[in-house]
Amino acid sequence: MARRRKYAVPGAEQGMAVFKAEVMKREGYQVDPNRPDNVKFEVAKELGVPLKPNGNGNLTTEEAGHIGGRIGGSMVKELIRLAQDQLAKGDPH
Repeated sequence: MARRRKYAVPGAEQGMAVFKAEVMKREGYQVDPNRPDNVKFEVAKELGVPLKPNGNGNLTTEEAGHIGGRIGGSMVKELIRLAQDQLAKGDPH
């Protein structure tokens, strides 16, 4: 079942997709900028998780969490780094 994310800022979806693509490229993954969510298949392959384009009901919560954690964790680390850089520069925005 596909999950729809709800962002607090209307229109943030495109920006988050671009951010995901940039972060995962820096992590060494092949990312199609038009379909950044597809990086999950490369991450899954690296982790040995049998993720398929459709019908993943056989995945355990742990397996799915490893995939999402690798992607989301990288994004969070980068957001923290960006915030620290802004604070160091004295930029409140």
